[in-house]
Amino acid sequence: MIVNHTSLVQEKHLVDFLLENEIEIVQIFSPEHGFRGNADAGEEIDSGKDVRTGIGIFSLYGKNRKPTPESLSDLDLLVFDIQDVGCRFYTYISTLHYVMEAAAENGKPLLLLDRPNPNGDYVDGPVLEDGFKSFVGMHPIPIVHGCTVGELARMINGENWLNEGRRCDLEIIPLLNWDHNQHYSLPGKPSPNLPNDRSIRLYPSLCFFEATDVSVGRGTKFPFQVIGAPRNNLGEFTFTPQSIPGMAKNPLHENQVCYGIDLREMQFSQIPKFTLSYFLDFYHKYENKSEFLIRERWFNLLAGTGQLLADIRAGKNEPEIRASWKPALEKYKLMRKKYLLYPDFK
Repeated sequence: MIVNHTSLVQEKHLVDFLLENEIEIVQIFSPEHGFRGNADAGEEIDSGKDVRTGIGIFSLYGKNRKPTPESLSDLDLLVFDIQDVGCRFYTYISTLHYVMEAAAENGKPLLLLDRPNPNGDYVDGPVLEDGFKSFVGMHPIPIVHGCTVGELARMINGENWLNEGRRCDLEIIPLLNWDHNQHYSLPGKPSPNLPNDRSIRLYPSLCFFEATDVSVGRGTKFPFQVIGAPRNNLGEFTFTPQSIPGMAKNPLHENQVCYGIDLREMQFSQIPKFTLSYFLDFYHKYENKSEFLIRERWFNLLAGTGQLLADIRAGKNEPEIRASWKPALEKYKLMRKKYLLYPDFK
């Protein structure tokens, strides 16, 4: 089972549901944030045992990002069921890639239980380029890829993105009564710092701040819904990040008053789709740009390209920057249509 806290059948965990129905579960593989979803972003997860069931847990967010041949040796079938949010740098889809690759290399079939994409009603952002592949960007897809996990798995197979062009023996259990025009409100947090629909919708636009001096509210009860730093020229709204167990250990600007903007005042329908406007606004408010962008390589990995930062530094505005994405984005959109399982957005 490749599962986490989002792997629910109504309000019951899929593992518990299958055990009750006399399905033998040999191994649990856990992604970033752990099996129960209570680890901070980027925190290494140790393997161990699930206290509730006694089943062994093999971490795919520690020293191994990919299931080992030994961990698969006694298994007949792999089952993947994790809720994604539709962004290239959200690492659950990187885990999917490595699981598919391990399954293909070891002759194991993979059953994927599909789930809706809460950002599945559009496609946007720069397409990842060669030289920028990492665990926050495994595939040549845009930041907002517009696929469910099932559709993306079909793409990974169909475009021969697995090691040595292998293909995973893949079966998808598709969704009923969903299409890409529908907004889907998640029944729970997909990860500790995406607590609600607003944060999930803002996540593609705000994640670039993770490479900067600006906090996106980690260490508050409203992460990815506020922006600020300890500079009083950034806005009138204030918040103070603090260490919160299971959400933020030693957050940026811990115990410091941050000045900025509060995005919680917007209705959900007012939240923009992926935009650079927030990032460009704060970039221009920092006189010393080196004090703003403190992790340049991380920014480029999140962007999937070095061109975005070059364009920002050249003083280009958002429409000018977007123009550079268009050819690769249009090519991706055409390719994407081959792998859709559900009616597309208009």
